Amino acid sequence: MNIAVIGTGYVGLVSGICYAELGNTVICVDKDPFKISTLQNGGIPIYEPGLEELSAKNVAAGRLSYTSDLQAAVREAELVIIAVGTPPLPSGEADLAYIDAAALEIAEALPAGAIVAVKSTVPVGTNERVRDLIRSRTDAPFSSVSLPEFLREGSAIRDTMEPDRVVIGSESREAAEKVAELHRPLTDKIMITDLRSAELLKYASNAFLATKISLINEIANICEKVGADVTQVAEGMGFDRRIGPAFLQAGIGYGGSCFPKDTRALIQIAGHVEYDFKLLRSVVEVNREQRFNVIRKLETIFGGELRGKTVAVWGLSFKPNTDDVRESPALEIMRHLVDVGVHVRAYDPVATPNFRSAFGDKGVVWCEGALEAAAGADALCLLTEWEEFAGADLRQLQSVMSRPILIDGRNVFREEDLAGTAFIYYSIGRPSLNQGVREKIPILQY
Repeated sequence: MNIAVIGTGYVGLVSGICYAELGNTVICVDKDPFKISTLQNGGIPIYEPGLEELSAKNVAAGRLSYTSDLQAAVREAELVIIAVGTPPLPSGEADLAYIDAAALEIAEALPAGAIVAVKSTVPVGTNERVRDLIRSRTDAPFSSVSLPEFLREGSAIRDTMEPDRVVIGSESREAAEKVAELHRPLTDKIMITDLRSAELLKYASNAFLATKISLINEIANICEKVGADVTQVAEGMGFDRRIGPAFLQAGIGYGGSCFPKDTRALIQIAGHVEYDFKLLRSVVEVNREQRFNVIRKLETIFGGELRGKTVAVWGLSFKPNTDDVRESPALEIMRHLVDVGVHVRAYDPVATPNFRSAFGDKGVVWCEGALEAAAGADALCLLTEWEEFAGADLRQLQSVMSRPILIDGRNVFREEDLAGTAFIYYSIGRPSLNQGVREKIPILQY
């Protein structure tokens, strides 16, 4: 199948490369000349394990190419996939400006009989909006398909090539079947729905997962007050097949380009039909509040006075194996620390350039390594669970710090990891571990 993918962000780029890997001829389109130049020269403008190698393989095989000429790509396409960004507006609603612009330009070159699929996460009714915009510019017959994505940054190739399910929404059974056939090499779990159900299904899935994360974080907060261990509670919950173990890891909350944007957008979608989505509002509130547990723990340790302290931060991306810092908890945590007069030393294996662009340089020393960041620090806050941090030598870490204080915002370390160290250790929802380690060096000594 000849496929044109419009937009080379996470969704478009990964999807396009993976469709080429399946043997299709794919042209990925973007208006950003830097992105296209990077891709044409063998680079990848995002950090995603394995993607650069997979792109090079398919370019060399002649199945994959990159261009900024949208109309040239569309003219030969049997399937046009719109995968442009839908960033949040101040109200929380999805901004459809890029979707609209893509639809109007596609219409100028769309061949008769083509299928136009929207893979971007969009509000209910957007596929109909795209269909009507294209129809306003062309008489060529075409079909509209909703093709929501369910990939995760950091494991995007696997999620695309080994999907839990493929959802296809369409008014045309024939078009839906053609798109289904494209995906049959990946899975037999293909669901065909109407357009609006497919659109809402994507939001509902992310809302459920965000709810699961906020729930376990609330349970973790209760665990700290009653003396229970959230890791044991979550493990027991996960054995229940109705619940499952995924997304039950307590921490400092979700971030990234999907959950924050999609939860707020679904609240707005509900509001437009005069429905108050109270549950999801609470999920969003809990998530924002959860990241400040790190601040509260630091304030407890230092008696409420943080000014003048040096705090090291390990991890700036919203999750490991990505350089994406959108809605990363580290942004708000570090802004607060800087605002109250803390000297911050920060390190991330790959996300520092993106984070500096979003954060600025005020009050932060950007470090080239984990131990460099920790050197001379009064406390260390682990905010992203990179493997590099999980494998750290804690005795060596202790030796370079001014004070052995470790706030583990992702519950990376276990009691056996801390054995033989003098760390004052705080995790999320594990009070027995926190207390047991803390007793080794009384807080009052500082």
